[in-house]
This record gives sequence, C-alpha cells and structure tokens, in this order.
Amino acid sequence: MLYHLFTYLDSAYDFPGARMFGYISFRSGMAFITALLTATVFGKRIIDFLQRKQIGETIRDLGLEGEKNKKGTPTMGGLIIILSILVPTLLFANLTNIYVLLMIATTILLGILGFLDDYIKVFKHDKNGLNGKFKIVGQVMVGLLVGLVLWLSPEATIRENIEYKNANNQTIAAIAETPTHGTQTTIPFFKNNNLDYADIFSWAGDYKQTLGWIFFIFVCIFIVTAVSNSTNLTDGLDGLAAGTSGICGATLGILAYVSGNIQMASFLNTMYIPGIGEMMIFASCFLGATIGFLWFNANPAQVFMGDTGSLTLGGIIAVFAIICRKELLLPILCGVFMTESLSVMIQTFYFRHTKKSTGTGRRVFKMTPLHHHFQKPGDGSIDAIIQKPYLPVPENKITVRFWLISLMLAALTILTLKMR
Repeated sequence: MLYHLFTYLDSAYDFPGARMFGYISFRSGMAFITALLTATVFGKRIIDFLQRKQIGETIRDLGLEGEKNKKGTPTMGGLIIILSILVPTLLFANLTNIYVLLMIATTILLGILGFLDDYIKVFKHDKNGLNGKFKIVGQVMVGLLVGLVLWLSPEATIRENIEYKNANNQTIAAIAETPTHGTQTTIPFFKNNNLDYADIFSWAGDYKQTLGWIFFIFVCIFIVTAVSNSTNLTDGLDGLAAGTSGICGATLGILAYVSGNIQMASFLNTMYIPGIGEMMIFASCFLGATIGFLWFNANPAQVFMGDTGSLTLGGIIAVFAIICRKELLLPILCGVFMTESLSVMIQTFYFRHTKKSTGTGRRVFKMTPLHHHFQKPGDGSIDAIIQKPYLPVPENKITVRFWLISLMLAALTILTLKMR
C-alpha cells in the first residue's frame, strides 16, 4: 500500500523522498524492520490472549528432559508469524506482482489449514487434530493453485541463460532477449543447469509442452506437501523450526534477488525471471517474522507456533522455491527438514519390517523425529541400532547445532550457482 501511495506521489507531485520506495533494497530493509517490530510488539499481546483463553499445549510423556515444563505453554503462536509476514508485505510490496499475490494466498490458505488443526486439538480436545486426509487435500490444493497460476498467468515468464562463442572463440554467458512461458527450472551441479520438464515428453510431439505443464503441477503438489509436512515434524524443540525456516527464507531471498537482476543472473549464468526481485520484499518479511517469533519461542519457549505456524512456514518455503524455479535445490537447502522426515519414514518401515519378520519390532533411532533421538540416553533401554550419543544432549545445544547445519546447507545452496 505504501509502495503504491509513494509511487503515485512521486509521479504526480515529485514528492520528496518518495522515490526511495522504488528501490527494492530500501523496501526490503523497511519490511524486515516492520516484521520484526510487529512480531515483538504484538506477539506479547497475542500470547496473553492465548493464555487467557487457556490455549495450552498438551504434552505427551516421552521421557525427555524438560518436557514436563512445557505443559500448558500457549500454542497457535503461528498467528504471530502470519501477522508479521502479511502486514509489512501489504505495506511495502508491489501488490500487482503475481508472485507476491501468490505468496500472500499461500500464507493465508496454509495458515487457515494449520489453524483448523490446532483448533481441533485445543478446543475439541482431539490430540489427532484435523484428519490427515483433509490436511493433505489442503496442501494439494495449494500446490495445484501454484502450478496453475504459473501455467496460465502471462506474467510468469523467464529469460533463459544461454552461452555463445565470441569472435575469439571464448564462451560467453548471457541472457536470452525473448521471454518465454515455459517449464524450465534450475538443476544443481550440471554445466547446462536448466532442466525443462517438457523435454521428458519429447515423444509427445505437439502435446509436449502441455504434458510438461501437467507434470510441473504434480511436482508443485508433491513439493508443497513434502516440505510443509517436513517442517511440521521439525517443530519439536524450542526455536528449531523458526530458526531453520528463517535461514531457508533468507537464502531464497538471495536467490530471488539474483534471479531478478539481469546483470547478476548473467554473471552467475542462471535464468532471469522478470518481476521476481519483488520477492525479496516477502523474504525480508519472512525473515523478520521468524526472528521476531524467536523472541518468544527461544528456550524456554513462552509460546509454540503449532501447526498454524509450521505448516505455513513449510508451504511458504516450498512455493517460494517453485516461483524462483529453484525447487530442485530444496533437498539441499531444506536438508534438516528432509532428514527429520526421512528419519520418521526409516523408523516406521524398519519397525514394521522387523515386527513382521521376527515378531518384535526394532528401531533404527532411539526416537524420531531425529531431534528427539539426541534427547534420549543411549543406555540400551531402547532396542535401537544407533545408541550414540549415550548421554542426552541439552535441547539448546541440539537446536543451535541444527541451525549451524542449516547455515552450511544454505551456503552450499548458493554455491551451486557456480559449482557446475
């Protein structure tokens, strides 16, 4: 809103200082500060409201250190994150930009989905929350929306990075002059680092591009569902999901800025996406919101984000990466989330397999998701293949170590732009 107001004031009246709002760097900084202040100022009021309504977390007795102290801590704190993302986005972003509108829709839709899950758990006293089928349907609808918008919107174009030989037979990287509306995406570690989903269907002749878009929609659905659920599983320690998500969001903001700047895109030999630079504003809001939430969520947590926050954060990261055509980098960038999710799948499969074959189920880890494995003592009381570490690791240390791993993965994600 302020962006559009000051743009008008600049063009109509040459209003002093209004031109600053034309710079993405200025609006990103203002959006970050506003998101941080919104989270810290209004966060306390939201927490007080949740406490008055007795919206507390129900804790299962898992035998973890400090677990009982968390009982009764307000949940649904994801409302703080959502508010802190939407307010500065509406104030400082270009609200005619198709990518910004798509991110706002993703935040609201997944926020509602997570809120319904938390509402059922807290007010209906059903620990299972929203039926898993409905949760998946909601995530599928968001993925479908993203895929269809990118397919049908004439604004969602790219200009591919190309290479040519100059007069001295030197290879020069450049950006194509003509924008295309295709299904290209970035693939890491390969010299010609663009993958066109339509090429998978080269045998289909004239239907190749249509089949490519249909396949792309299924990719969107899978990624939104996978990353959203993985983030939800990671939300088990104070500050873990919020901090790791903030790192992912900052990295995606850098990738969006690079992809939206034609000089940087040409230098790094990556595709240029017109209008994607505006996503830097949203990334700043996302980073400010997650850091601001840590003011209250750091150990010992005053509030938990609940599914209201975790499903929303994961969905935002997934859709952001898809919009930037960097979704194939997510296994690296979201390595912490993916590992947490894989640990649960491995544990479940191995337990069922050993129970079927021997009658007694065995475990690979002492407990899953993986962060809980480090909280359990390796004294042999649990029949698990991996007993180390033998002594429980303090919650704060686990969280910070996971943040450090996430930082390394974020750096590697950015380096893939040159590692080919």
